[in-house]
Amino acid sequence: MNVYLDVQHLSKSFGALELFRDISFSIGEGQKVGLIAKNGTGKSTLLSILTGKEGYDEGDIVYRRDLKVGMLEQSPAFDPDETVLDACFNHQGEEEKVLKAKQVLTQLKIRNLEQKMGQLSGGQQKRVALANVLLTEPDLLILDEPTNHLDLEMIEWLEGYLGRSNRTLLMVTHDRFFLDRVCSVILELDDHTIYTYHGNYAYYLEKRQERIDNRRAEIARANNLYRTELEWMRRMPQARGHKARYREEAFYELERVARQRIEERQIRLKASNVYIGSKIFECQYISKAFGPSITILKDFYYNFSRFEKMGIVGNNGTGKSTFIKMLLGQVPVDEGRIIIGDTVRFGYFSQEGLQFNEQQKVIDVVRDIAEYVDLGGGKKLSASQLLQHFLFTNEQQYNYVYKLSGGERRKLYLCTVLMQQPNFLVLDEPTNDLDIVTLQILEEYLQDFPGCVIVVSHDRYFMDKVVDHLLVFKGQGVVKDFPGNYTQYREWEKTEPSPQSQGTKKAAKEPSAAPPAKEGQGRGASPRKLTYKEKREMDQLEKDIAALEAEQKQIEKALCGGTTSVEEITRLSKRLPVLKDELDEKSMRWLELSEVGS
Repeated sequence: MNVYLDVQHLSKSFGALELFRDISFSIGEGQKVGLIAKNGTGKSTLLSILTGKEGYDEGDIVYRRDLKVGMLEQSPAFDPDETVLDACFNHQGEEEKVLKAKQVLTQLKIRNLEQKMGQLSGGQQKRVALANVLLTEPDLLILDEPTNHLDLEMIEWLEGYLGRSNRTLLMVTHDRFFLDRVCSVILELDDHTIYTYHGNYAYYLEKRQERIDNRRAEIARANNLYRTELEWMRRMPQARGHKARYREEAFYELERVARQRIEERQIRLKASNVYIGSKIFECQYISKAFGPSITILKDFYYNFSRFEKMGIVGNNGTGKSTFIKMLLGQVPVDEGRIIIGDTVRFGYFSQEGLQFNEQQKVIDVVRDIAEYVDLGGGKKLSASQLLQHFLFTNEQQYNYVYKLSGGERRKLYLCTVLMQQPNFLVLDEPTNDLDIVTLQILEEYLQDFPGCVIVVSHDRYFMDKVVDHLLVFKGQGVVKDFPGNYTQYREWEKTEPSPQSQGTKKAAKEPSAAPPAKEGQGRGASPRKLTYKEKREMDQLEKDIAALEAEQKQIEKALCGGTTSVEEITRLSKRLPVLKDELDEKSMRWLELSEVGS
């Protein structure tokens, strides 16, 4: 394999805080690598080190000679006076490349290419930066949280764009769908070291648990042997022979292993002492618009059910956050009214609510709201215990807010919302900047939450875990009410005929003068049969799908086996996303034909 980046024995500390020590990994041509770690453990620092923006203590970083590296930062900086097109593409006059820039920017919904960068929001600037790094066509693409500030349509476009390309990729993201569908290698930064998994996110979850179980068993064996050796150490005289000294040195290594601790999975936190009445809220034919050209809602009616867990999805600018603010009374409706039940007590996590006293200690931020949460049944959860549940160590709890990373601030803000003991949680983009472990904890909390929940999020994996109902904002006042989660909605959407095909079907039916017969009365009851050509096509599709599935299993087995050569891993990593696209296409066609013949 052509190695693009080789990192050997890298260490980095900030004073007494050690981020990682003696870590080694490499990235080869064509590999798509996802980097996973908890907030505050050094993901973004590692990317900054790799791109030369930050120094390191020890180790070696070697790039292939003349390698072109492109980096998407979390907070890119631009000249506020340059235009969008200038910011993302500097080779004016190369018409073909300028056309490509316009195409990528349009996919990312940046349409005014002459607008000044200083006039764009932070999210729009991040999208311009993403377009910029894609268009420079680097050999190695390094992306730090690329899906932040993208709506679902943009995320799925980027997912396909990266998944289909042969471009080499190193990426930090909390989007688990994205990791699963794009990445073929997962690097996990944990406990100051790094672990490599040759597979996608689902494979990583399985093998990570195996690693933890094996390590736990090793520590248990070391503890048992340690007790025996400790007795020997106590009995033996100080003057020891060569063999005894060797055994003594082995004892200290054994002691080191025995004293290690595997971070135990948090027990599920269940807030049982929550009461909410049967009347939640009712939207009575509400309308909202901003000027003549932007309609958010038009005569919208909805009666929210008790214990409902609703997700709100839609492209940026369709009115998702505005709808929530109307519900909370922060934005007035134009027409209609929203009636809120007397027992409803909102807890609101907003995109703008992240404001703290920088000189305050983390524990005091939460204690200012309440000393404890009443869990019911005589059980209470202290402010410190809540913070600990969301992975704030005792040391971090007594740190000052200004020392927290962006993701840790989001976690702290979440804890302040939960500490208010609401019975109706309204969460607007709660997953941005949260690490995967925190997302799993939050998912479990919301699954068990005995009140009501509304979540606005572009995190498809998170939505699938948490919600059982969707409002899909399609723009210009059109809202689709769907009983299911996001994946179920997307599957349903694929089976829905387009308006054009509906019109074609309607036109095809109109010439028939005879009304359809009742069930069991003549040919009007019979569905259309497959033609001979379609039957042949369906038979061939079944063979193709079986062959592709078998090839996929062989590739995944080879990638995970540990005996495949580096060159073969590179070839298979390139083949896998192409194979998946073929499999999806043929499976969808088979489903279409099977519905005709059913």
